[in-house]
Amino acid sequence: MPKQFRGVFTVMITPLDARGAVDLAALAAFTDWQIREGIHGLIPLGSTGEFLSLSEQERDGVAETVVKTAAGRVPVLIGTGAEDTREAVRLSRKAEAIGADGVMVIPPFYSTPTDDELVHHYRTIAKAITIPIMVYNNPATANVDLKPELLARLAEIDGCDYVKESTLEVTRVRDIVRLAGARMTVFGGILGFESFVMGAQGWVAVASNVAPAPMARIFELAADEKKYDEARALYLEWLPIIQAVGGQAYVAGSKALLNHMGFGAGLPRPPRLPLPAQQDTAMKSLVERFALRFAA
Repeated sequence: MPKQFRGVFTVMITPLDARGAVDLAALAAFTDWQIREGIHGLIPLGSTGEFLSLSEQERDGVAETVVKTAAGRVPVLIGTGAEDTREAVRLSRKAEAIGADGVMVIPPFYSTPTDDELVHHYRTIAKAITIPIMVYNNPATANVDLKPELLARLAEIDGCDYVKESTLEVTRVRDIVRLAGARMTVFGGILGFESFVMGAQGWVAVASNVAPAPMARIFELAADEKKYDEARALYLEWLPIIQAVGGQAYVAGSKALLNHMGFGAGLPRPPRLPLPAQQDTAMKSLVERFALRFAA
């Protein structure tokens, strides 16, 4: 029986050492810290994990490290998106073989597939594995917009059980819930609190890389305890951190914050560049303001 995914899932950074190599020991420590801080789930090899800038050997090491370190304590979904359907199938099968609880699959991001082609793409992947798929809608990076009507079609596919909805239109959450019903569970991608109010059952968050406990608590207050005023207050308190890793700063900003927190996240890989000095100083100020610390 597949695990049911719910709550705040960190879309994880990939730490690099001083030479620019993937640091698997640091990744294991980061994974364990996330879980000890109360995060509900983990997603390595998403956009924040720089998956397109890693070799296959590096991606394998990242996936295996997170799954092994998590050791069943929280669900782990592996990013397995690819332009070629056959490659997405192969990567998804590999994720299942190493023990992932699910996969997160962004649409083919170059070919601008039609709705029918997208349905075929996801159906083919779903037939090839027995673990759930989280469909990943991120029009800003994928060159494809999975609108609620299309997601309702995808929800008819056995295994396409979740969606990460990464737009700034919170009405998308409303419409996916309305059209797909219980067949597809919605996770916010950019919007957290706002998505919970509209019926999302989770949040694939960037900010939880640096503040897993507060991000998880916002969900618990809103979705579990129905204390919306308290959830909103906590959300607004932490909004500067959420905004600091929004937009184009999602990789460089997250790594800068973590480095200032005492965790060796390293630098982004080109073409991404480290933050300019002024922005990096602002990140250090945020770390001091919110007393953010990494505890190994």
